[in-house]
Amino acid sequence: MHYIPLIPLSELPENTHKSVRSDKHTIVLFHYEGTVTALGNSCIHEGGDLSQGSIQRLEDGELYIVCPWHGWQYSLKSGKAPQGYRDRQALYDVIVENGMIMVSEEPSREAFRAVHDDDPLADLRKMEYQTTKSSLNVLGISTTNMNRDLPRPSTSETALQSALDFAASEFGAATKMIRIRDLDFRHCEGYYSRHENACTWPCSISEMDPEDGMNAVYRAMVLWADAVILATPIRWGNASSLFYKMAERLNTVQNQITIHDRVLIKNKVASFIITGGQDNVQGVAGNLNAFFSDLGFTFPPFNFVGWSRGWIAEDTENNYNTFFRSRYVKRSVKELVTNTLHLVMQIKGMDVTDLHTPKPKISEAGTLSE
Repeated sequence: MHYIPLIPLSELPENTHKSVRSDKHTIVLFHYEGTVTALGNSCIHEGGDLSQGSIQRLEDGELYIVCPWHGWQYSLKSGKAPQGYRDRQALYDVIVENGMIMVSEEPSREAFRAVHDDDPLADLRKMEYQTTKSSLNVLGISTTNMNRDLPRPSTSETALQSALDFAASEFGAATKMIRIRDLDFRHCEGYYSRHENACTWPCSISEMDPEDGMNAVYRAMVLWADAVILATPIRWGNASSLFYKMAERLNTVQNQITIHDRVLIKNKVASFIITGGQDNVQGVAGNLNAFFSDLGFTFPPFNFVGWSRGWIAEDTENNYNTFFRSRYVKRSVKELVTNTLHLVMQIKGMDVTDLHTPKPKISEAGTLSE
């Protein structure tokens, strides 16, 4: 086997690791427990730089490098993933000769990424849309938070349920409601901040935890819905904190445009129900419109219903009853649904195979304007 000299051993002190470029490959060298080992530097998952990872000792007693992007682990000695996984990072043979670290020209064991037949995220990876030219699927998303054991009336959620009931009875729509408070999911962990390719579809967190609650949102919003009606209370002049928690995890949808020029949301319509004891309905609507526009949604005329009794209406015990009796609310919710579904039926025939996205793209980053 032919060996290539890389760096002097003195440049790799005990308990350190670093990446080095050989003639053909970038290799990460490790010097731990008196032994020098070498693996391929690019993680087989999504290409993370292993040289920037941390070292962990797992229950089997071995030392592992942990990819800084998504936490995939590889043994420093064998390149293998921990017990229970069949993945393996490329492993190079190493000799130290006359104080020089030398590695095999090619891996002694090639990288291997296992393929799982029972992939729980296969429908998301393959983009198995459930919409058709004739479907009328209306997804309601409630972002109201409350104690699950102490339910209370919610103006926004009540209006949302009325909207779904009207869509079913008057338009024959298939409907479903997602209450974000019922889903257990992690906050966005900012992998995009590490590297643009570290934000994946399906979401990096989904790959780590197929039971993460946001997967229900991805499936319903991206694959199933023709229309989304989102309901939120006003909290300090903004949408609810649960909306923002969900929105951050929807980065995975928007970033597909930025990174791969790939649009996941097509021929879908969004409308909003915004209620609160204080004002700023239009400010909240503006934020929601901007966000859902960046995902690829289309909007009908007059695409939000707003309800606020104003700054001085602090008799909150009367708010729900006043809302529930309001002729305005009953009328406007029906008209919101009507506008929304009329637009859905119009745009379902649009050809979006060549959909243009005037958004920033990674291919243009760092270029000079002309």
